[in-house]
Amino acid sequence: MIYLDSAATSLIKPVSVERAVLQTIRTAASPGRGAHLPAQRAAETVYACREAAAKLFGVSDPSCVVFTMNATHGLNLAIRSLVREGTRVLVSGWEHNAVMRPLYAAKAEIRVVSGPLFDPDRFLEEWESALPWAEAAVCTHVSNVFGYILPIGEIAALCRQRGVPLIIDASQSAGILPVDFESLGAAYIAMPGHKGLLGPQGTGLLLCAEQGIPLLYGGSGSESRLRTMPETLPDRLEAGTHNVCGIAGLLAGIRYILSRGTDAIFEFEHIRLIEALYILQDSCAEVFTKGGENQSGVLSLRVPGLDAEELAMRLSERGVCVRAGLHCAPLAHESAGTLDTGTLRLSFSPFLQENAIKTALFILLEEIEKAEGN
Repeated sequence: MIYLDSAATSLIKPVSVERAVLQTIRTAASPGRGAHLPAQRAAETVYACREAAAKLFGVSDPSCVVFTMNATHGLNLAIRSLVREGTRVLVSGWEHNAVMRPLYAAKAEIRVVSGPLFDPDRFLEEWESALPWAEAAVCTHVSNVFGYILPIGEIAALCRQRGVPLIIDASQSAGILPVDFESLGAAYIAMPGHKGLLGPQGTGLLLCAEQGIPLLYGGSGSESRLRTMPETLPDRLEAGTHNVCGIAGLLAGIRYILSRGTDAIFEFEHIRLIEALYILQDSCAEVFTKGGENQSGVLSLRVPGLDAEELAMRLSERGVCVRAGLHCAPLAHESAGTLDTGTLRLSFSPFLQENAIKTALFILLEEIEKAEGN
């Protein structure tokens, strides 16, 4: 099997992640729920993960690192904290449904800034022009469909200058690109644990510059006499029992990234991208990429006259795992002009070797040729 769907979930992970999860299942209980050794082990694991995440993402206070179930959970927390009915919210044209559906549910006024695909200068011009209208902003760092790296540093600077609180969706950049919370000055940055951070499913992080409004209410392991959630982070936003086993795995994933470095990981995945582009250059596939610096290890394409989901199924039958369709991001497809067809997406990991990408791409070309011959 060749796995090319890491933008959805990282499948191949460091061995240390698996070991950490298994060890924690056997030895740890719940943090803040006892003074006994298993509870202490859990508390130490949770705090160690906060510290590691704070180090990776430039957060000066680890208590501002909040654990979530996934990026969607974190984005809902952030949007609930900033957006009310009628709030004017500026978004990029590359947002995932994890952003758009909470905004629609909150009955926000939404303005979309797109700009052409892989044209960050044009995007910044349109963003700056629209920003005076906004009361809040949400922007993805990297498009999950096209791997388009948006100029998040410049976007954040413009928001700071205008005093517009910014929520960043780092789902496709955390663990792959540098993300510095203090430098960006965002109100919130949300990310999953199971993608670039190489942790288990059911984990995520929300980096918080403000206390936020809870999405869930319940036990926090602290200030139990209160009838409300605690006022301080992280307890204010972490009701209920932590996913300690998942957090242990996430800690191992973050430590791996800290040891290898995001620059090295990005370079490795970008090399895989260039190899794929070279193999596809003479094919009939329409490839949505320029392969430049503002392109991550995600490649979308479509083949005239061939349904993307049918092609993905054929590849699956031959052991190549990709994703096809709209990728939960219809707004991104609308911006790129692919809403009617969707795309076939290949997304790479820091463990994907050259021979694997070559084999997968040659299988893809064979399936395209078969379809053309029918």
